[in-house]
Amino acid sequence: MQTASQLLKQKALHSVLAVAPHATVFQALQVLADNNIGAVLVMDEGKLVGIFSERDYARKVVLVGKTSAVTPVAEIMTSRVLCVPPTATASECMAVMSEKRIRHLPVMDGDKVLGVLSIGDLVHAKIAEQEFTIQQLEQYIYR
Repeated sequence: MQTASQLLKQKALHSVLAVAPHATVFQALQVLADNNIGAVLVMDEGKLVGIFSERDYARKVVLVGKTSAVTPVAEIMTSRVLCVPPTATASECMAVMSEKRIRHLPVMDGDKVLGVLSIGDLVHAKIAEQEFTIQQLEQYIYR
């Protein structure tokens, strides 16, 4: 079973993408679009203060009639961010995401953000693990 740290190393995007709390929702949406991601961290002077996702935009901007061009991210971001340590297993990460109904999970080593795992990252890891197990079983059977 892979750890969160190992999963982060396999990602194509290794840098930690973030916006400032005073950035507008429009600016945060531009980061999402430019990088083809569904959530971005909100950081203030290197400290994680929140996460902004497409879900936040849909529920806290569009549905309540706010304007993305002037609304600051800090006003609508999710400020209670669930995180895991780099030693968390993929199964532990999936359990947190399933239980809390979230799609993005920051990996932190103390106060340092190492990266963000998405539900897609974890699904890909699980599929790869299962394919490996099947391959091993097939080799065992056909020997």
